[in-house]
Amino acid sequence: MARRCFYSFHYIPDNWRAAMVRNIGTIEGNKPASDNDWEAVKKGGEAAIKKWISGQIYGRSCTVVLVGSQTADRKWINHEIIKSWDDEMGVVGFYVHGLKNKDGNTTAKGNNPFDYIGYGDTGKKLSSIVKCYNPQGSNSKERYDWISKHLSNAVEEAVKIRKEN
Repeated sequence: MARRCFYSFHYIPDNWRAAMVRNIGTIEGNKPASDNDWEAVKKGGEAAIKKWISGQIYGRSCTVVLVGSQTADRKWINHEIIKSWDDEMGVVGFYVHGLKNKDGNTTAKGNNPFDYIGYGDTGKKLSSIVKCYNPQGSNSKERYDWISKHLSNAVEEAVKIRKEN
């Protein structure tokens, strides 16, 4: 049975890339919010956003962070990562800069979002534990194929890492 996962990503620049990864089908992902749904949630303020994120994460075993050029250190992505980790979910990242968007363009590689989040009171960053994969390949199709091949195993490994930490 496929794992149920939550996908975290920066919507505006990476929604097309995120949809590509979601459609791989090796794991069961959450339904993306439409622009209108997200705008309605945002109108409710921070409490409404946190409640919405909690509802999206509930019942999932892993959060897959799709890392684009502007993903790292964004308020709500950080919140989703921390909430997932605190809820004892696996957390894993995949860089998506090499995947084409709807216009056929790729983008620059972003920073590792786990470098911006501390791991308890250890003084370490979450990136010392959580993996963030940079898909191999010289073009968008090869990188997509790499993600498709490794996504399921990376999720299983993330769940295992979380159980051990």
